[in-house]
Amino acid sequence: IVSYLSGLMTLSPGDLIATGTPPGVGFARKPPVFLQPGDTCRLEITGLGQIENPVKEA
Repeated sequence: IVSYLSGLMTLSPGDLIATGTPPGVGFARKPPVFLQPGDTCRLEITGLGQIENPVKEA
């Protein structure tokens, strides 16, 4: 993963690469729920910190 991504962009010390599907994802809900423009996506690692990014229209 690191090799592939570093071919697409410059990775710097401290960069996080998030993979996988956490519990409660929107696709598995009935009905499915997906991120929309204006939503906020937050990644948190206990003891390390968190990062938040706004969801914008492509």
